[in-house]
Amino acid sequence: MDFNLFNELMLKTGILHLTFGHVIMWLIGCFFIFLAIKKDFEPLLLVPIGFSIFLVNMPIAPLTGPGDLINLFFRYGLETEIIPCLIFLGIGALTDFGPMIANPKTLILGASAQLGVYVAFFGAILFGFTTKEAASIGIIGGADGPTTIYLATALAPHMIGMVAVAAYSYMSMVPLIQPPIMKLLTTEKERKIRMKQLRPVSKLEKIIYPIVATVVICLLTPPAAPLMGLFMIGNLFRECRVVERLLKTSQNELLNIVTIILGIAVGSTMKAEIFLKPQPLFIFFLGLVAFSFSTVGGLLLAKIMNLFLKEKINPLIGSAGVSAVPMAARVSQRVGQEADPKNHLLMHAMGPNVAGVIGTAVAAGMFLSLLK
Repeated sequence: MDFNLFNELMLKTGILHLTFGHVIMWLIGCFFIFLAIKKDFEPLLLVPIGFSIFLVNMPIAPLTGPGDLINLFFRYGLETEIIPCLIFLGIGALTDFGPMIANPKTLILGASAQLGVYVAFFGAILFGFTTKEAASIGIIGGADGPTTIYLATALAPHMIGMVAVAAYSYMSMVPLIQPPIMKLLTTEKERKIRMKQLRPVSKLEKIIYPIVATVVICLLTPPAAPLMGLFMIGNLFRECRVVERLLKTSQNELLNIVTIILGIAVGSTMKAEIFLKPQPLFIFFLGLVAFSFSTVGGLLLAKIMNLFLKEKINPLIGSAGVSAVPMAARVSQRVGQEADPKNHLLMHAMGPNVAGVIGTAVAAGMFLSLLK
């Protein structure tokens, strides 16, 4: 065979274009898949994200150019507001607001868990990011991927991929990051606190709540209306009990489809030539700071509240104030049962967990009101 012809054929394969950076990204993609399959960390997100990372780092594969398959996922999955809002529709349809309605104090815990958002916001400004970039980084602290994408699309479109990957990474690693912080800031006695069973919440209360919450939130922070509106209508589908077909579609088919699109789109941003640079790694660091401080904020406020309450709150439920529903609530339950196997905190933790979703969306709305 003619050597020039052979060389030309080899140049058309990815072998000669393979770099050390591509291999590193393959390993990162495989690590995400490992966490999903072996550790059961958010598999619905990490499997498509991990494989998409693996796929987009195949040299010269026609995937990410204009009109190519993965680029279309990115364009319609991350660069438009519709996907984050549809995710919120599905989450609302899956979420029971009952624990939060039964114990309104948990709304305060959800608000306090936004501490990391503002810590990272001011930290990013100190390190030279613009205010719009800093807001897009800070919102990672809420551990809410759709809200992070929604805000970055409006304020810092060039950072969508970096902040989205960070947000979803920390959402999936809640069981790794939160427990050490929870145990550091609480005593064994506090972790053993048992809370009274929540009162029953009527159907009427559950129907009225999403309507009233929509009015209040949208009047106070109009830019949050698309996210909160879809979140609340999804919950109304759940509680009114007369639109079973819409409820099932929102909970299953629609949510599954947009999750696939979003997962592939998020992973597609992690190309070696973009990701293996100082700025994305620094954003990852600030995201970790934000998420850690959000966990701290919820825990500390619960401890402060206990100074004034007759019926004590188990501080562990404060850490569920981040928006990773329902994983953060499950982590509160697991850490609590390590101290007392008969202590059941899950439903109590769901209150601040749902409040955290609302709190992060409101924080995003405030940033949009001030900065857009």
